[in-house]
Amino acid sequence: MSLTTDHAAWFAETFSTLTDNVGQALLGKAPVIRLALTCMLTEGHLLLEDAPGTGKTALARAIAASVHGTHNRIQFTPDLLPSDITGVTMFDQGSGRWEFHRGPIFASIVLADEINRASPKTQSALLEVMEESHVTVDGTRYETGRPFMVIATQNPVEQAGTYRLPEAQLDRFLMKTSVGYPDRQAALQVLAGSARPDRTQDLQPVVTTEAVAEMADLVRDNHVDGAVLDYVQQLAEATRDHPDTTLGVSTRGGIAMVRAARVWAASQGRAYVTPDDVKTLARPVWAHRLVLDPEAEFAGTTQASVLDRALDTVAPPQARGA
Repeated sequence: MSLTTDHAAWFAETFSTLTDNVGQALLGKAPVIRLALTCMLTEGHLLLEDAPGTGKTALARAIAASVHGTHNRIQFTPDLLPSDITGVTMFDQGSGRWEFHRGPIFASIVLADEINRASPKTQSALLEVMEESHVTVDGTRYETGRPFMVIATQNPVEQAGTYRLPEAQLDRFLMKTSVGYPDRQAALQVLAGSARPDRTQDLQPVVTTEAVAEMADLVRDNHVDGAVLDYVQQLAEATRDHPDTTLGVSTRGGIAMVRAARVWAASQGRAYVTPDDVKTLARPVWAHRLVLDPEAEFAGTTQASVLDRALDTVAPPQARGA
């Protein structure tokens, strides 16, 4: 059943309420909040590359508080083991049984802080749970629940002793963006409230986790016209054919765009996706999936410039498709 106009209006109102509530803790960052919420409702995961102290932890806590969910933070270090994330099975002498002790990955919102500091083995364990939404230990499957979103961070500074995420793993994140520093007015508000720097403690939930799951299910049926699907495919092919890329947008990347666009359109109160939705989401959904030719990158080409070229070259549809 397609998303109705009434459903879209309810979705947009709830989405706006969530954005405003999270915005009480993360001042002046509505665009980033909207992307993060879109990521959550698409049931994807978010990668933040940012300097320390820009509010990444506050974003994760604020979203969890707003949806009446749980929040865990995992500080990634070189000696972190996969079991430190997923959990372990231990023998309980009192009951005489083996019992599974859940790891920090079992939360509504999980902040994976400085993911590039962990070993590739530990990174792979996290990404496997992200992809499957469950953990299997000793043949027993444990579901992570809904909502479930990982917000992973990596710093653009202090790269010594880090393990760069392989391109195939970057492709598993629905979006990549940055929080950035607040503008002057928002920064002054933050400084004025420095006596209580953690604004997330004052947040009240505005929706339940059950409502979030319902929103995610509802928006899957948002209409995407054939002409818009063709537009997404042409853009993906344009990034693959670009002379400065060695790896363009994958099929998984195309699927991610359509899923995210459905949520983004509904957040605007629309029961259909437009080409402008695709344009708006192009950088956060696709830029991190592109692998540039080393010589082109050295000459100053960026993933953003490749996407801009594709958007300029491929004409958006002017009429409905079949």
